[in-house]
Amino acid sequence: MKLKSKLKKIDIVMVIAWTLAIISSFFVKPSLKYIDYIDFRSLGILWGLMVIIQGLRYHHVFEKIAKFLLERVNKQWQLVMVLVFMCFVGSMFITNDVALITFVPFSIMILKSCKKEQIVVPVIVLQTIAANLGSMLTPIGNPQNLYMYGLIKIDFLSFIKILLPYTLVSTVLIVISIFIFAYDKDDLDTSEVEFEIDDNVQKIKITMYFALFVIAILSVVRVVPCMAFVLTVLVVVGICEFNILFKADYILLLIFIGFFIFTGNMGQIRAIRIFLESVLKTHEFAVGIVTSQFISNVPATLMLSGFAKNYRQLLIGVNVGGLGTLIASMASLISYKAYVKEYQTGSGKFIKIFTVLNVIFLIVLGGVNVFFYGGI
Repeated sequence: MKLKSKLKKIDIVMVIAWTLAIISSFFVKPSLKYIDYIDFRSLGILWGLMVIIQGLRYHHVFEKIAKFLLERVNKQWQLVMVLVFMCFVGSMFITNDVALITFVPFSIMILKSCKKEQIVVPVIVLQTIAANLGSMLTPIGNPQNLYMYGLIKIDFLSFIKILLPYTLVSTVLIVISIFIFAYDKDDLDTSEVEFEIDDNVQKIKITMYFALFVIAILSVVRVVPCMAFVLTVLVVVGICEFNILFKADYILLLIFIGFFIFTGNMGQIRAIRIFLESVLKTHEFAVGIVTSQFISNVPATLMLSGFAKNYRQLLIGVNVGGLGTLIASMASLISYKAYVKEYQTGSGKFIKIFTVLNVIFLIVLGGVNVFFYGGI
């Protein structure tokens, strides 16, 4: 029983990443050159952002924002609109996984209190889609964007322009879906809703985290050196709230390092490099989507970026590729686990609605890419 419990805690993506890294080391002898494979700038900024966001979560900042918005709705469709777009907009700044970790359990509680459990599944599915698609707009919305932003080396606005058409179409699709699945003209009964949020707000610490977040953005756009940002977060948070430093997702950082080593080694093997470059040639968008369906879009980005020529199409492909299967974006598993934890017999219904809606969104956004770039 203990062994089974320990196995459940093992991150399968990290195991895959490091298994591939170790296997590849038999073909490319380990050396100090391995260090050159690792993008320390992306890892440093990612770590700092994770610490800052965890600090804001610790002080219930996002729940307080949600409470403020939800106290101003009186219709079911308005409630769903707020719940879904909190994930959509929030993911642009706090990443898709943090948006779902924060708002999905919160939404289940709200819908239960309002006696609206019949729409729990479509709401959570739409929140998941919204988080995955909202996060694609900004360089800090998800880990693959932060990495690709450093790789492409373009300015902040140019990055946004690449993905803006897909974000706008996603917005329209989400609004249409909300009215299809959650429209109800009757007034909403919110009398039994209780927000369990600690009112002992430490405004100084919240201000501190927002200030650090501004520095993070300046580091992303290369105004503040990455090392200066990392050291600032380490010192300030270490002194003020040391425990927050341990809340960052260090597993994700290890996954990145494992895939950096693997892809770096694969790039040293001429036959494999030529094969992967030929597969990706002019089809970065499609390959990014397909690969994401099986290993999720973050590992797909790290694996394919070393061989792609058209980084913009790969960037779009791995972001749109977060749609589709339940593992296309690892953030989707957060929603699934939160739902199954509350409704243990409803996994089949969840997966069915999740898959149908994801495929519809995927087809439409694939069509957008054909319209703008003439192919996939």
